[in-house]
Amino acid sequence: MTKVLALIDGSQYAQSVCDHVAWIGSRTDVSVDLLHVIGRRDVSTEPVNLSGNIGLGARTALLEELAELDAQKAKIAHKRGRLLLDGAKEQILAAGVAQVDTKLRNGDLVETVVDFEKEADLIVIGKRGEGADFAKGHLGSNLERVVRSTRKVIVIASRAFKPIQKVLIAYDGGSTALKAIDQVARNPILQGLPCKLVMAATDTAENRRKIEDASIILKAAGFPVETEVVQGEPNKVISEMIERDKFDLLVMGAYSHSRLRSLFLGSTTTEMIRSCKVPVAIFR
Repeated sequence: MTKVLALIDGSQYAQSVCDHVAWIGSRTDVSVDLLHVIGRRDVSTEPVNLSGNIGLGARTALLEELAELDAQKAKIAHKRGRLLLDGAKEQILAAGVAQVDTKLRNGDLVETVVDFEKEADLIVIGKRGEGADFAKGHLGSNLERVVRSTRKVIVIASRAFKPIQKVLIAYDGGSTALKAIDQVARNPILQGLPCKLVMAATDTAENRRKIEDASIILKAAGFPVETEVVQGEPNKVISEMIERDKFDLLVMGAYSHSRLRSLFLGSTTTEMIRSCKVPVAIFR
């Protein structure tokens, strides 16, 4: 059975996370942990400078009032989190997933995910959270931190879900990318889906050989596979191909934990995740 850790908040992506989890459950037996983390900004007021000419009694009264306000915010945040989790659980159960547990925690999101991911096979998270700037198309800062920190397969949910019927796999021809292909081949969730391997590189005999070697692994696992080597910048080539040929999922290899840590910000990886309108699955 596949163990899924699904991260939800109050953003527009929470519904999409639930839909992606339900789709995964339609492909293989799953158990789901729904996790909502209440951060410090959800339960505390902004710091107030009390160093000015304010009387001691007034200062004490103000501090007490702020403490009471924080307690009220914490209570509301907890109630809101519980409502979010209960609503998400109801949706996923209604979609046919039999085992769904909810986890409500206070603290840092990444530290909490690291604790819970030990028992998980994959993580599902929305591309942007409540604090992201939708107008500017920024990725959520929590997404960046989770992707940097986890060693699990991670599915980054797009804003609107559609059933996944056709998969594009970005491939760079390296030995670590070949390991990611092997993981894809053994993954029950993607089993049998038509896929296309694309390499953004010069069309040489060597690159064609590399991509064909990768396709042999997928074909042996029962995947219908096409291959293509395309000249151009990876993020531009892949984004255009997804849009033009109506792919439903982009699969990428993270290559290595340390490399992802150093390259995620400002990298091709970030740009592809930001620009693609389909979910992205990152394999280690």
